[in-house]
Amino acid sequence: MGGRVTRVFRTFNVENRARREISKEKPTPAPRHRTARLDATADHPEVKQEILRKDDRLLTLLKDVYVESRDPPVRVKDGGGEHLPCKQEEKRLTKLGHLGALDVKEVSKGKISIVEALTLLNNHKLHPQIWTAEKIAAEYSLELKDVNSLLEFFIPFTVQEFPKKTPKAIKS
Repeated sequence: MGGRVTRVFRTFNVENRARREISKEKPTPAPRHRTARLDATADHPEVKQEILRKDDRLLTLLKDVYVESRDPPVRVKDGGGEHLPCKQEEKRLTKLGHLGALDVKEVSKGKISIVEALTLLNNHKLHPQIWTAEKIAAEYSLELKDVNSLLEFFIPFTVQEFPKKTPKAIKS
């Protein structure tokens, strides 16, 4: 509703207001400073002659200038333009996977897949004496500090079932 009211005021007498703005005379620009004019040399013919005069001494000096430029030697790359990686990443096969074609088959050394991360966290939680940080680091090709951080800051969920409260339960 507010938009309709403002539109009425905005469009009120639009044509007359537009004609009034168009029919106004254009404002006269401010006078320019004398030195800002482009035809300042027209007042002084000696300046114009000085600009157009050729100086023989400067021309001879210009003819003596000789510039020599050389491109740096072009290096030819061996291998015919193939881009080979500088460092080959070592890969390892993943330990687990039950999703078949969707499973990650190989992972870079120093990294683990999500399934492996959940498995090693669960193994460490269930048997911390067997699955120590050193054994996990050796098993999954990880650094010991990364494994320690992983075991410290990531904890797998535990499922707990609470007995249902029934109104017929005997209170003791």
